[in-house]
Amino acid sequence: MSYSRQWLLSLFPFLILAWAAAAGPFEAKPFDWPRWQGQERNAVSAEKGLLPSWPKNGPPLAWQAKGLGGGFSTPSIAAGRVFGMGFKGRDEVVWALDEATGKELWSVRIAAAYTDVGYNQGPRCTPTVDGERIYVLGLGGDLVCLEAASGKEVWRKNLYNDFKGSPGSWGYSESPLIDGDKVLCTPGGKEATLAALNKKTGELIWKGAVPEGDEAHYSSIIAVTVDGQRQYIQFLGDGVVGLSGEGKFLWRYARPANGTANCSTPLFHDNLVFAASSYGTGGGLARLQRNGDKYTAEEVYFTRQMRNHHGGMVLVDGYLYGADEGKLTCLHFQSGKVCWAEGKPGKGSIAAADGRLYYRNENGPMMLVEINSDKYVEHGRFEPPQQTGQPAWPHPVIANGKLYLRDQDLLFCYDVKKK
Repeated sequence: MSYSRQWLLSLFPFLILAWAAAAGPFEAKPFDWPRWQGQERNAVSAEKGLLPSWPKNGPPLAWQAKGLGGGFSTPSIAAGRVFGMGFKGRDEVVWALDEATGKELWSVRIAAAYTDVGYNQGPRCTPTVDGERIYVLGLGGDLVCLEAASGKEVWRKNLYNDFKGSPGSWGYSESPLIDGDKVLCTPGGKEATLAALNKKTGELIWKGAVPEGDEAHYSSIIAVTVDGQRQYIQFLGDGVVGLSGEGKFLWRYARPANGTANCSTPLFHDNLVFAASSYGTGGGLARLQRNGDKYTAEEVYFTRQMRNHHGGMVLVDGYLYGADEGKLTCLHFQSGKVCWAEGKPGKGSIAAADGRLYYRNENGPMMLVEINSDKYVEHGRFEPPQQTGQPAWPHPVIANGKLYLRDQDLLFCYDVKKK
């Protein structure tokens, strides 16, 4: 190798950092989607001024990226960057793209590709952006904090090795939660069913043990406030549980769980928790009630007409929308009454923004559906220009006037802003 070539290669890391810096200052935008299910972790965007309907072939394609690596993880968008994860050959990687163009800013290896699970095409975690750092969880339990601008590693833990973790048979799939100075995750098992770490250093703050020592399944933690007390709610292998802000087990609601895979993130509103799963199970609403230091989760209703697998649900204006297997279904949140159920959309994943549901069929088609509790009204659908043939399980993302659709190593960005 010539001296000049060696010199150029030595400059490569610095060129990457300079390119990342050229993307602009790391400042959040009001309608970023910086974590799993968006700003409030509920799959609902507050953005307005979006297209109320789509032309025949769908909204304009702003850009597409390829070569991102395999995986089912949904991207996050923050401060001018798009973050995601994938398997590239034998490596599990985290990558960052320029939000405006889709060009890669950096890609870093965090672990060997963990393939000792079913559907082993790649990770499922959505990177969590918090200021100038991002937090990711690999399929094999590697919890890693990185600098958002460069991908440089800050700290790491492994949920198997450090917490004697116990995930389900498809590996670790959750997206880490940042709450104040803590990053929360779900190792699973008897010793640290849930755990809270210092987000700056990775040092342990507490281990939260659930009496039955549930496995971690495929859902993600939400942070809520119940009667003035902070709680963390997670859907584990044997049910939905609540832990205090200090990691103390408080309550369990078991009925929505099935024996195979509990995937969808629970919904919380006004001391009510709704959770649902598939495999013939359905969903239920429980009311959280406090009596001194004790809490109970009292079932309000249970319905077989929300067998939601991994596409999630949204709650808008008192109505819950989500896939009941092959039907997009609308329920009255507090009563469970079915308002409508439509088979045209099929089974898929969901997000909401500006009076519309963004619904992605797991076989690829993307639909725009009116948020309407009286009837199903569709305002457009299209097929992405390329498809890998793998299940289209990453959820749709709406950020800063754009719609993002991930399909393994492909990412499509559509312009859905009114002109």
